[in-house]
Amino acid sequence: MTMHATATARPAAVAGMFYPRDAKALRAEVDACLRAGPVGAGEVAGAPIPARPKLLVVPHAGYVYSGAVAGQAYARLRPHAAAIRRVVVLGPAHRLALRGLALPAHETFETPLGRIAVDAPARAALADLPQVTTSAAAHAEEHSIEVQLPFLQQVLGAGFTIVPLVVGQAGADEVAEVLERLWGGDETLVVISSDLSHYLPYAGAQAQDARTAGRIAAGATDLQPDEACGARALNGALLAVRRHALALRRIDLCNSGDTAGDRRRVVGYAAFVAGQAAGDPARAGGQGHASAGRDALGGALLARAHNAIAGRLGLGAVDEPAHPALAAPGATFVTLKDVRGGLRGCIGRLEPDAALEVDVRRNAQAAAFADPRFAPLAAHEWPGLALSVSLLGAHEPLPRQPDARTAARALRPGRDGIVLAWRGRRATFLPQVWAQLPEAEDFLAALLRKAGLAPGFWAEDLTLARYEVSYFDSVVGVGART
Repeated sequence: MTMHATATARPAAVAGMFYPRDAKALRAEVDACLRAGPVGAGEVAGAPIPARPKLLVVPHAGYVYSGAVAGQAYARLRPHAAAIRRVVVLGPAHRLALRGLALPAHETFETPLGRIAVDAPARAALADLPQVTTSAAAHAEEHSIEVQLPFLQQVLGAGFTIVPLVVGQAGADEVAEVLERLWGGDETLVVISSDLSHYLPYAGAQAQDARTAGRIAAGATDLQPDEACGARALNGALLAVRRHALALRRIDLCNSGDTAGDRRRVVGYAAFVAGQAAGDPARAGGQGHASAGRDALGGALLARAHNAIAGRLGLGAVDEPAHPALAAPGATFVTLKDVRGGLRGCIGRLEPDAALEVDVRRNAQAAAFADPRFAPLAAHEWPGLALSVSLLGAHEPLPRQPDARTAARALRPGRDGIVLAWRGRRATFLPQVWAQLPEAEDFLAALLRKAGLAPGFWAEDLTLARYEVSYFDSVVGVGART
């Protein structure tokens, strides 16, 4: 990483175009945006509510078009403004081709409301990352970061620093690695600047943006630039959101045809806020660290899996607690083990194609009655049966590797579920398989065998993707545990 910071300020490039040049007029317009209510679809009822915002997703068009959408997210910061002293702002590169992420060459950024210092310790923290460079050109005319700064100045006041990063061609893991270096605690806020679809007719944009907003809410890490211009920053941010087990809530969804534009060619806008869910402990997520929110979801999933099987057997049902995540798309595996601990059935899906509630019920029935390795489950096997549900996170494609041994070194034992695909062959191991195959090379060799390939086989077009799993289990007749 090159380091050529100067004491000069990066001047405002789009003042007078995207927002007012006059400081008084700018304050008034930002205040109006912060007071705005929903412009379009508004919040998703029943979605988890973050108690303290850690990450915002906000649009970056001119304020007349998207300011009210962004303002609803920034308004959520007001109760916590005194604690926020550093803001990491990621926006896409609109003006030039860029590999990786670029810090600015300047030490301050200027808006009509004053100057904001670029955080010097953050520069040092990123100094050894090869995907991070310093580029004055990447920031010179880029508006995606600049339009966020007056909102931050108005809400946070003076004294905070920024870490502005323009994101070009970068993988989700590269962006997430940068965010992990800067994650910090309550003093650090992350802002992801992105619009949605561009220049579609109004109805087409509504349909596409609704799909994209649903993918964002589901934690997708393979968003494409035609879905969101900030897709590469979003993919890494959503990977970090999943790793830290944050609740993600949509605040609003609309397009320029709802605000100040022609409906023949519109741009889509959405705002999201992520943070620890109200009532959840403030700790990082990961396998084996279930939060209260995931405990509740686990109980809801196990109850539905239990009833899907018990109903077919003519046995009694248990209460099914409600949970807002059940209505969102989701992918699960349901595993059954007999009283001796032997496998009795395991069926699941790698990618969501239905609501989570639908997915877990059908996989439970399939594991019990349609796993081709076993006879259909009988009622006399029910007492003492171990039932587990694995909830899969979004897939993160891994970089192509030259051979199996090198690929094995990219795996994270005990943590990764892995999907292997090659010319129509596909196989996966859940993270639980690491308990039987703790060495990465053995794990990968067995996965190749499962796909019908030789243990040492490799090909240039063979692909690997990883995912993480939240795991919940119970013993029928004993009670659920997570």
